Amino acid sequence: MEPNITLTETNETEDYSIKIVVVGDSGVGKSNILTRFVQNEFNQESKATVGVELSMKTYRIENKIVKVHLWDTAGQERYKSITAAYYKGAKGAMIVYDITRRETFNSVGKWYEEVREYGDKNMSVMLVGNKSDLTLLRNVETQEVMDKAKLLGIK
Repeated sequence: MEPNITLTETNETEDYSIKIVVVGDSGVGKSNILTRFVQNEFNQESKATVGVELSMKTYRIENKIVKVHLWDTAGQERYKSITAAYYKGAKGAMIVYDITRRETFNSVGKWYEEVREYGDKNMSVMLVGNKSDLTLLRNVETQEVMDKAKLLGIK
């Protein structure tokens, strides 16, 4: 039987708190993914994240309140020393690349190594191709992504 999951806007104290980090090269759209997920908005003019930004979304799952903390990390190398500490306590990671920029897909292995080095050994990791609305500009084929995910053992 599927769990009963609903999104809620509540001030109730959460029963569970889950931290998820979102990583990837600069400009892949990490912040826009989170803005769309949390606020259902899209900002074409969004600016680069400096350091780390936090978003939250609350769910009610079978009468339990679950608060998901989404940590949007800056993709620039100069913030690497800052963001490494933000992996602590994370239960999940999203590695994001831009389907129109091959170099961002080529960086997936580097991000995966960082997640595994600094993150919890049991952390769930998924690979996310962003900017799917730009299919005519696609530079990374879906099968290639599936092969990479399988090689790394991630979703």
